[in-house]
Amino acid sequence: MAILDNDGHRVLAKYYDKNIFPTAKEQKAFEKNLFNKTHRASAEIIMLDGLTCVYRSNVDLFFYVMGSSHENELILMTALNCLFDSVSAILRKNVEKRALFENLDIVMLAMDEICDGGIIMEADFNAVVQRVALRTDDIPLGEQTVAQVLQSAKEQLKWSLLK
Repeated sequence: MAILDNDGHRVLAKYYDKNIFPTAKEQKAFEKNLFNKTHRASAEIIMLDGLTCVYRSNVDLFFYVMGSSHENELILMTALNCLFDSVSAILRKNVEKRALFENLDIVMLAMDEICDGGIIMEADFNAVVQRVALRTDDIPLGEQTVAQVLQSAKEQLKWSLLK
């Protein structure tokens, strides 16, 4: 899984098989080659270096999910859609490089929730977003659980007493 900017530079990437690209230099070379082949193309899938790569772009970011040549393309596309939709929900539909950097920690958590050790664990973006929603202050009061509201109230009370 990888997210590249519109210049082909890595924003976030996660490789699970150390045998394919063992060094960061090889990973960057693959990412540059992948970007050069896909940034002008209108397709959604490409075979490159023996890997099946599905991709999607939005504004100034390119989202990629790679798998072996034996992988089912529909499963890879499902993982890609889950990644993109999760990032879109986390960034409140403002999917661009600056917003992604501001929320990089949560996006990394989402990537970990989707895929663990190269195995796709979750394909429902709602479940992923729910698991990584760490900031209760960002959630509207009507959508918070009672426990979250009580925890928030406790935090505010604690800080007001400490002042």
